[in-house]
Amino acid sequence: MTATPDGNAAGPLAGLRVLDLSIIVAGGTASSLLADFGAEVVKVERPGAGDPLRNWGPFYNGVSLWWKVHSRNKQSVTLNMADPQGQRMLKRLAAQADVLIEGFRPGTLERWGLGPDDLHAAGVNPGLIILRFSGFGQTGPYKDRPGFGTIAECMSGYIGMTGFPDTPPNLPPVPLADEIAGVFGAMAGMMAIYRRDADRCHGLPGRGQVVDLSLFEPLFRLCIPHLTIYDRLGEIRERVGNDFPDAAPRSLYRTADDRWLGLSATSQNTWEGLARAMGLDNLLGDARFTNNAARLDNKDALNEILQGWLGRRAADDIMDELIPAGGVVGPVYNSADIVNDPHYQERNDIVEIDDPELGHTRMLGLVPKFSDTPGELRHMGPTVGQHNAAVYGDWLGLDYNELAALAGDGVI
Repeated sequence: MTATPDGNAAGPLAGLRVLDLSIIVAGGTASSLLADFGAEVVKVERPGAGDPLRNWGPFYNGVSLWWKVHSRNKQSVTLNMADPQGQRMLKRLAAQADVLIEGFRPGTLERWGLGPDDLHAAGVNPGLIILRFSGFGQTGPYKDRPGFGTIAECMSGYIGMTGFPDTPPNLPPVPLADEIAGVFGAMAGMMAIYRRDADRCHGLPGRGQVVDLSLFEPLFRLCIPHLTIYDRLGEIRERVGNDFPDAAPRSLYRTADDRWLGLSATSQNTWEGLARAMGLDNLLGDARFTNNAARLDNKDALNEILQGWLGRRAADDIMDELIPAGGVVGPVYNSADIVNDPHYQERNDIVEIDDPELGHTRMLGLVPKFSDTPGELRHMGPTVGQHNAAVYGDWLGLDYNELAALAGDGVI
């Protein structure tokens, strides 16, 4: 799929204005999701250096590929928020925004006179939704600790369950806590917008509110029953490798052509259908595998049997044989596999755009799919301050001479 050229935004959020003051990944993920679906996202960066994400490799022609994808569809302006004049300009921008996203250490905005009380004041924007990302949240004994996603992943309980019993825990190869926090942030921002606008529809003031987003809590929220399992049963979930501790079979298996397949048959009907499709009907009468509890108690023996069957066949042959019979099985993909997969292509999960810095470039498409108001890819991540004239002219009515003076004073 070729992306839509830059122009007026389309999507369910067209008309929504978002100021993104955050850096790196978490807040940027939230604003990226909003931008994909039509929100006008203005990324506020430090003059000169810009967002530190611009320094994340790998690079193509000296340009961060992280930045180009993560900041697609956003506009970039520069602003020194530590400068009093910059603070006044930020308030003027906030007065016209629906959502403001920030990711500073707790208390930073307050020191600049830009905290929620300042931005929600009469004459600024009482209806502003403020998403505040931080390592540990705005309250609690750890709120002043520096916090990156790695520490959040460790303290969420998730990392303690990854890896195999005889190996150390494994960190994810992506900034998982940041990205999940960003998804929660986008969702929470729209919840707050709904509440504000619904109140206005009923004649109420429709005030904005603050959403306090730590990096550790969204991932903790996704470790759904584990705290309750500990509370009621005294069990602490340990590392179990590729198995699932609550249902079997579910694991990764090596095929005869040295590929890896994921297989899951965690409901009784799926398990029985899989056994029959593999010609292993005898397992259905085996007391070790008669129900899920028995299969969990004997999962090593079951995995050995399944590996023996799968390990004698090529991956494509396995899928051709099992999928028509209802088997839940699929290959472990890398990026090359994804690019060549017809299902990814048919669903427009890979899009291409012509970027001035990178040339014709493919990247991930928009998720999820809307039937009536789909989003669009308009452009990749901008250069530092690329939209100063456009945004400051449109939002604040500043002309060329005023912008030149602000640039000369180091404000933008």
